[in-house]
Amino acid sequence: MKNIVIIGGSKGIGNAILLQQLETNMVHNISRNPPEVSHPNLTHYSLDVLKDELPQIENIDTLIYCPGSINLKPIGSLSIDDFRNDFEINVIGAVKTIQKYLPVIKKGIDPSIVLFSTVAVKLGMPFHASIATAKGGIEGLVKSLGAELASVVRVNAIAPTITETSLSAGILRNDRMKENMVERHPMKNYLKPEEVANMADFLISEKAKSISGQVFEMDYGIVTFKI
Repeated sequence: MKNIVIIGGSKGIGNAILLQQLETNMVHNISRNPPEVSHPNLTHYSLDVLKDELPQIENIDTLIYCPGSINLKPIGSLSIDDFRNDFEINVIGAVKTIQKYLPVIKKGIDPSIVLFSTVAVKLGMPFHASIATAKGGIEGLVKSLGAELASVVRVNAIAPTITETSLSAGILRNDRMKENMVERHPMKNYLKPEEVANMADFLISEKAKSISGQVFEMDYGIVTFKI
C-alpha cells in the first residue's frame, strides 16, 4: 500500500485518480474543496496550494499534481496577469509542492512524481498561448527534475487532449460541439478522466520503473497523425 499525495483530487482528472487509488492505497488529497467521497484510506486537507502553507505529511511514495487551467483567448486579449496566473497555477504550484515534499518522497518506496502538460504544447493551437506557455514550463521541469533525481525519484508527465471534465465544460457544452471535437481527432474520440487515471496508475506503478523524464501524449491521434 502506497502513500499518495494528490493535489487537486476533488474534481476532474484528479478526482478520477483519487477514486481509482482509494481502494488499494493511502491517499492524501490537497484542494480547496473536499472530494465528494469518504473512505478510511482518504485524508483531505482544504487549502489553496498557492496561498496557504502545505501540511506536513510523514510518508509519501508518490506525488501527483493535477491543477490546471483552460484560458483560451487571442494573444491581443491576453493580459500579462493571464500569463502570470496560468503560470502560477500550473508551474509554481507544482514547484512549491515538489520542494515541500521532495525530502519525504526521496525516502518513499519506488518514489515517483506525475505532472500534467497538454497536447497544445506540441500541436500549436490558436488561442492557447498562455496555457501552452505554462505547460511548456511543466515539460521542461519534467526533463530537468528527471535528470536531477534520476537515481532517486522518477518524474513523468501526461499531456492529454481535451478531457470531459468541468474544466472543459465550456468547450464541450452541447452535442454539436462534442461531435465536432470527436471529428477533429483521427481516432474519433476524446478523453474521459478515467482513461487519464489509468495512465497515471501505470506511471506510478512498478511496471514503469524504467521510465522517467517522459511526457506521454494521450491524444487520440490529434498530435501524432495527419489523416
